[in-house]
Amino acid sequence: MKTADARALTLDQLDDEVLKLKKEQFNLRFQRATGQLENTSRVRVIRRDIARIKTVAAQKRAADTPKIVATKSPSAKREATPKAKSRAKANKPNKSKKVRD
Repeated sequence: MKTADARALTLDQLDDEVLKLKKEQFNLRFQRATGQLENTSRVRVIRRDIARIKTVAAQKRAADTPKIVATKSPSAKREATPKAKSRAKANKPNKSKKVRD
């Protein structure tokens, strides 16, 4: 299935298509295990079709859901406490003092 075809389907149809392809993939795995699989490239095509349809479905779901924008509240600002400031100074080496012999 091509991407343009998948985009034309609804979410329910896409889910049904994924289910159908998963069943076919399951059958192909059994055929391969028993040595009855003639067209081995079909396994790869099915796997990629499933991924393609899932991608389109995820994009459609993301477009349908409203986006929530997080805003910062005034109380959420982080201010350095005096302890944090003194710890920050204690961790930095003092470069201004030179050792003289």
